[in-house]
Amino acid sequence: MKLSKSTIGIIAAVVVVVMWAASAYNSMVGEQEKATTAFANVQSAYQRRADLIPNLVEVVKGYASHEKETFEAVVNARAKATQVTIDPSNMTPEKMKEFQQAQGELGSALGRLLAVQENYPELKANENFRDLQVQLEGTENRINEARNTFNGVVQNYNTYIRKFPKNIIAGVFGFNTMDKFQADADAQNAPKVKF
Repeated sequence: MKLSKSTIGIIAAVVVVVMWAASAYNSMVGEQEKATTAFANVQSAYQRRADLIPNLVEVVKGYASHEKETFEAVVNARAKATQVTIDPSNMTPEKMKEFQQAQGELGSALGRLLAVQENYPELKANENFRDLQVQLEGTENRINEARNTFNGVVQNYNTYIRKFPKNIIAGVFGFNTMDKFQADADAQNAPKVKF
């Protein structure tokens, strides 16, 4: 059986299209994996902060035992922040907002706890407190860097799947855009610490 030139041309065109689609699909998977890994790094940085907080609370309790309300706020915010779980399969805009809000509340409560040191000079001088404070500052920097990296990777992923003609392949295979971390609305205002 001999194939006509037009049949061979059609078969060749189909093979080229299928190969291009497979390549585009594989590239989308790779970009999506980069984004989910970057998000896992953000979560890891937040977890490090959550792990340091109980130690910091215990050190401060020793010096400022009557700051019970501040301690409870930190412990409750930490509990709430660690209960909000998010992963690539449930990364909806609502879930991202809930996650960011819980982390923002924890950051605010932690800021109030760190401000307690101003009223307790002996606490400022405590080596354990200073070490924990330095670790938390480093962790906050890691969180910021991880969030920035995540936003950059998500931008690349979103751009990749939205460009024509790859957007067709993305639509067919269910690749959806991902949300970036946004600054809290209150981030534009300086925090107010009250005791």
